[in-house]
Amino acid sequence: MTQLRGAAVSAEDFGLDGPRGPVFGGVGFSAEAGSLIAVTGPSGSGRTCLLLALTGRMKASSGHAKVAGHPLPKRLAAVRRISALGPVPGVNDLDPALTVTEQLRERVLLQRRFDSPLRALLRPRKERAAASRARLEAALGTAGLDLDALPRGGRTVVRDLDRPTELRLSVALALLGEPRLLAVDDVDLKLSESERKDAWGLLRTVAEQGTTVLAVCSEPPAEGAVVVRTEQALAGGGRKTGKTGAGAAGGPGDAQDDGDDDGEKEGADDALAEASRA
Repeated sequence: MTQLRGAAVSAEDFGLDGPRGPVFGGVGFSAEAGSLIAVTGPSGSGRTCLLLALTGRMKASSGHAKVAGHPLPKRLAAVRRISALGPVPGVNDLDPALTVTEQLRERVLLQRRFDSPLRALLRPRKERAAASRARLEAALGTAGLDLDALPRGGRTVVRDLDRPTELRLSVALALLGEPRLLAVDDVDLKLSESERKDAWGLLRTVAEQGTTVLAVCSEPPAEGAVVVRTEQALAGGGRKTGKTGAGAAGGPGDAQDDGDDDGEKEGADDALAEASRA
């Protein structure tokens, strides 16, 4: 049996406050290494901020969590080292002007420069190049990204990619670092039903190969995932969004969700500012 190299993730009464009030709160769950974790809830309920907090990019203000045994918020740097961000709008967007090959080459060079241990850097150049090539091929294979199938092959410009292919590219870039935890935001955004199935199939493949996957979505898959619902924190009064209880629980107030996106963005900006001062 292949040994999982993913990270076990758990949280208990986990919460984050920004200068303007609670962003999310009362989050609790437990997931084994190699799990697919789906974070879902209404717009404005702090889903993206929870993703960033569990990957060490934001500092929680209440409760606690563990990622591969590293306690949060105490060991943010340790969690950042073993986690990687897939697509997170506004945080690590792809450069639309680069080609796919340029985007991959840039990430490979950065990976080699900053993440390679000293002994690896001292190896002959050909060996290092071969290792980087093997890592790239493995990442592309897991992400299911066939460069030859693109309109202009590797010379296809990122802005010309459709949403599913862009997702695969972002996942491949993240996997180059061989993370134990992969985080992906807005998995099902602007996808058709068949494209959603393909996206969840991609993330299941990543998880089955041992990497724990944390994915924010509007609707979790029917099976095979640990589901974390941020609306539980809303229903418990842990976060002030200006929404009614019915809206938070999925009733008629859901019509307000689209208008709440700005509120979540403000909450994320506040929390990032707070984390940077910590």
